[in-house]
Formats: sequence, structure tokens, C-alpha cells
Amino acid sequence: MKKIEKLFVGAACVLALTFSAGAFIKVYAAKAPVSAPGQPVDLTYAAEKALPAVVHIKNAQNSKTKTIEVPDDPFGGFFDFFGFGSPGGGSRQQQIQTPKRSVTGSGVIISSDGYIVTNNHVVDGADELTVTLNDNREYSARVVGTDKSTDLALIKVSANNLPTLPIGNSDNLKVGEWVIAVGNPYNLNNTVTAGIVSAKARGLGATQGVESFIQTDAAINQGNSGGALVNVQGELVGINAMLYSQTGSYSGYGFAIPTVIMNKVVEDIKKYGSVQRVMLGIQGGDVLNYINAQKEEGKSVDLGTNEGVFVDKVSEDGNGAKFDGKKVTKMSELQQLLNVKRPGDKATITFMRDKKEITKNVVLKNAQGTTKPIAQADIDVLGGQFRPVTEAMQKQLSIKYGLEVIKVNGGALREAGINRGFIIQKVNDQTVNSIDALQKIVKSASTSSEPVLYIQGIYPTGKKAYFAVPLSE
Repeated sequence: MKKIEKLFVGAACVLALTFSAGAFIKVYAAKAPVSAPGQPVDLTYAAEKALPAVVHIKNAQNSKTKTIEVPDDPFGGFFDFFGFGSPGGGSRQQQIQTPKRSVTGSGVIISSDGYIVTNNHVVDGADELTVTLNDNREYSARVVGTDKSTDLALIKVSANNLPTLPIGNSDNLKVGEWVIAVGNPYNLNNTVTAGIVSAKARGLGATQGVESFIQTDAAINQGNSGGALVNVQGELVGINAMLYSQTGSYSGYGFAIPTVIMNKVVEDIKKYGSVQRVMLGIQGGDVLNYINAQKEEGKSVDLGTNEGVFVDKVSEDGNGAKFDGKKVTKMSELQQLLNVKRPGDKATITFMRDKKEITKNVVLKNAQGTTKPIAQADIDVLGGQFRPVTEAMQKQLSIKYGLEVIKVNGGALREAGINRGFIIQKVNDQTVNSIDALQKIVKSASTSSEPVLYIQGIYPTGKKAYFAVPLSE
């Protein structure tokens, strides 16, 4: 067990309430003065370009009723007081009222008509979003779309002629190149810090999504989430997202999402409502990590290379294995290359087998095994109307939560045979105690590899039932 705990912290300041998202437009920046090798770097041009386009975002979240699991103790904690624990050893569900809270972060204006890019974790759970510009103008914002896998979000304010930040190509960044981070750490608005690009295509294993970060030693702290990483030319090259720390505060390294990933996410959200992803149908990791793991087990491995992605498993319906004339030295690089592709795109995959190089052409597919765009479904696809189960019904059925179906108009519920009066308690093994909870589950399932809702619930008679509700034709 490691002595020092390592924390990956999304740079968002928790105060009591808020968060936000963004969009993309191609803009060309005026040429900035370039310092000669060995001369001091002037970052004032980049700061002047970036500051007007970086905003403060407040995510306000209202008080909510939440159902939690608590120990089922009929003696009210008596035995716990003496250290014996709960005699029953079971648990029960209890409703609590969460306090109002707000979270703050940053965002980047990428179009003059009000589209703003930020992190998903900045806007997640927001009941109200407030955007404050560098000149203190204030706007309410709406979420256009979010993408949990890349931790990006697109939001919009109703305004025109807003200052924007030109978008550069993050692929052109070089390790050692100077950059600035612009944001609102700890509510210290309009803060600029400077550093260099420490690494590219950095995978951290800190999330379950796409990881191919730009690593920088420019100070990134809580509240910087969603802010801008800017090159010397005054171009946006990344969206600040995470810091690597043993304390929760900056201690050397921050991480930003490259603009090559951001551009694709924003374009897809605006065009399709959700991000269109492809899958190679492989499982594996960095070749070097595989070789080192085998050495630790006393095994000798010679793959003919120390670079690339080791393919441990190929799924039956996958495209095969590993890109497009570009050298891939690790998994995070492959993730970045895949992230800019859409279902139906063609790719050339070069891989090694028995130390021999093999090249294959493939047509990339989505998680559902097709080349068609996947539209994120809304709760309306169910064709029903819902309300939280009443207290009277809770007592009658000895239940603590659920959503009652009060009307079935058609759609997926009718096709599955779910009628008025049925009380939904769990969907895909997740507790359903609010309409918002059901909405999130439907959206997530609709873009998954298995677009089906597995619904568990109970009728007013006490009869329990289980339904499988497909979300696609």
C-alpha cells in the first residue's frame, strides 16, 4: 500500500451551488510576436487575447429529496453505542433533504453568439447556471449538451458580439513549449498562470473515459476547471480539467483536454445532440506496461517493439486490432485518434503479429455495432407521464421510493406492456426516485452498447413485475 495518497481533483470550487458547458467555431488569430531561441518569452499577448474570452461559471443546485441506504437498526443505535454494531446487519432506505449548494468553475467563449465550452463536472447537476464575463456582465446559461467520457460540456448564453478565443491545433504543441492557464481558481477571477507543456497524450487512469491529456506545470487549482490553456500565439489549445495532487491543491502538474478532442465533441453535440464514437473492439494497454508486468512475473517477452498498444482481447463484433499512418506508442494516443472519428469512417490499422507488420483497412462502428449516428433518447421515448409515489401508496405497499406511471400514451412503455398505475423502482439496477433520475438513465442507456431498460417495480396490488424495454428499433 502506498504511503502517500494521490488525488486527481477536478478543478472546480465547491461553495454551495453551480456549473456549465461550450461550443466550437474556427477562428484564425493574428500572428503573435515570437521570441528568438534563448530569449525571454513574452506572454502578455496571449494573456490579452485570452482574458476577455474566459468566463466564470456558477452552478446552483437546489435542495432535493434523496434516498440513501442506512443500517437497519430496530434498536435506534443502542448496540452501536456499545460497539456491538447493528444486530440485524441489514439496511433500509431513508429519505434525506440535501442542502442548497453551489460550485464554481470556468469556461471559454468559442463563438460570438454565446457558445461556451467547459467541463462536464462544472455543469453536472445544475438547476441554474450563471455566467459572468471578464467585464462583469452576467448571463443565465443553458446546457446544450454534455459528454462524460471526455469531461466536456457545451453551454450557451443569449448574447451577441461576445469576445472569442481563436482555436489552435493542439497536435502542433511541442513538449517544452510555453503556455498559460486562464481561469477563476478559488473565485479569484481572471487569473493567469504560466508554464510549459510537460507531456502530451498523458493517460492517468483517473477516469473511465477518454484520457489523452496535455500535461503542464502552469498552476491549475480548484475553480480552473473549464478554463483555457493558451499558447504563445494566443490560441486555445486545451480546456483545463484536472490537477494531480496529494493535497487537493496545485503541487506541480495540471492536465488539459486537447482542442482536437474538444472540436469533435462540440461539433457532434451541435449536430447530433450527443457524441458519436467508434470502437475498435479491442481490450489492452500500453506495450511497455505489458512487457514490464510480464517481467515482474519472471517471464521473458520479445514483441519486436516496446511501443504501441498490446491487444489482449478482440471482441467478436469488433473491427479487429491497431492507426491511419500515425505512430501510436501508447493507449492514450490511440484513444485520441479514435475520438476524432465517427461511425462509418474508414481507417488503416497497422499492427504487429509474430514480429511481422500487418496493415488492414476497417470501417469503424459505434458501440451498438452499426455505422449510423446514435441519437441520445429523451424520457419522451417512453410515452408516459410519471410522478413520485405518494406517501399513502408508500405505506400501503411498504416501499420507500418509486415513480408511478400515471398515464401511458404509447411508445416504449405500451409496447412493453407497462400500464397506468405501475410503480417503477429500479431501472438497469439503479434506484429511481425522481423523474430526473429516470431521465439520466434513459439518456445513458440510449447511447450504450445495449440500448435496453430493465425495469423493476410493483403494481398497486402488491404484485412485483420486471420488464425489458428496448430503446431502439
